[in-house]
Amino acid sequence: MVVSQSAFALMVFTDRFFLSRIDALHIASALGGGVTFFVSVSLFIGIMSYATALVAQYYGSGQLEKCPRVLTQGAIMALACQPLLLVIAWGMGGLFSAMGHPPEQVVLERQYYFVMMSGAFFALLKACVAGYFCGIGKTRVVMITDVLGVLINIPLTWALIFGKLGFPELGIRGAALATVIATACSLLIYAAFYFNRIHRERFHVADSFRFDPGILRRYVRLGLPSGFETFVGAATFNFFLLLFQSYGIAEGAAMAIVFNWDMLNYVPLIGLNIAITSMIGRYVGARDMTRAGQLIAAGFTIALGFSVVLALFFVLFRYELMMVFATPGEDFSEIASLGARMMLGMATYVVADAVILVCSGVLRGAGDTRWLMNTSMSLHVLMLVAQYVMIKHLKVGPLVSWWGFVAMLLALAVVYLLRLRGSTWRKPSRLARVMAD
Repeated sequence: MVVSQSAFALMVFTDRFFLSRIDALHIASALGGGVTFFVSVSLFIGIMSYATALVAQYYGSGQLEKCPRVLTQGAIMALACQPLLLVIAWGMGGLFSAMGHPPEQVVLERQYYFVMMSGAFFALLKACVAGYFCGIGKTRVVMITDVLGVLINIPLTWALIFGKLGFPELGIRGAALATVIATACSLLIYAAFYFNRIHRERFHVADSFRFDPGILRRYVRLGLPSGFETFVGAATFNFFLLLFQSYGIAEGAAMAIVFNWDMLNYVPLIGLNIAITSMIGRYVGARDMTRAGQLIAAGFTIALGFSVVLALFFVLFRYELMMVFATPGEDFSEIASLGARMMLGMATYVVADAVILVCSGVLRGAGDTRWLMNTSMSLHVLMLVAQYVMIKHLKVGPLVSWWGFVAMLLALAVVYLLRLRGSTWRKPSRLARVMAD
């Protein structure tokens, strides 16, 4: 899963790199449009992704025939929510100008956003299918599919942005369109694994294509809080990003580049988070909490070791890393100087990210999604209110706002760690309720 998520990070990284060959405005616009797209689908992605824990719980309890039924219910939900996504796209389209972005940036952000929203169904279904294979422990399938998807996406992005290999020159729209096409191709690769004979027979796939109200109710009951947690986290992050970009194009570009490097830490740890969710779900299904404790220790060892090394890398080479995205022929000094100072804050919070993702993976796999939702919503909304006051009313500088964001992540890590150390989430009576349809 780390390799799989790293492949996704590479895809986004190269998209931003290709756009940096145009100008800094395109980098900032792709970040604003891309994050707004994720906010628009994050509630649904969060629900779909809970397939990992749900499938793992059935797999751990030996109910293999119920695993593919989870995927069927997910596909039904993904199809049913498309009309709502059209309404969301219509409403969110005006957000960029409302946040005070320059008119030329708003045009590019809207182009990127609407193309991405046109492929929202593929993104939702892919999240569910990937969750299914993670739940049954076939993470190699996810890795192969994501790596092949990136191998499709990178040259296609290059061709569609710059008009190569006979394709039209679409600029920022080409970057978004290549992502949509690559996602659709990934679903075809998943289908080849899903419908192979050995898998079909072991999991009774032919009997799974039906509405199952019991599994659907459980999917919604446990997945909806997880979806709200994802949505609130993404929404507050997006509003913070858009507020920060109101400082100017240089500040927006600096943030985009810093977050691009942040993906080297965050996205691989998402892979670890998914693996932990799957394994904890399996141990919950098998009623084996001793193994769960061993898994938690292993998760922290891997996550903290990885993040500390990257934090040192970000500190030592912060200016050089910013200059990788320097636009040829333009003065990049202002962006590089601000971004290098922001990298110090990023090096601080990557360790907090490691703690948050290990803790949330354990709690989500154990079905403690309601607590995660309430806590995440409270702290993220508090952070957003604080950022709005600082940026719009107190008129603080960009670095003050940035360190406020860092402080919020550190506080979230402490709260999650305290919950994990407690005993509430692992009580046998509570885990029994989690497993009930």
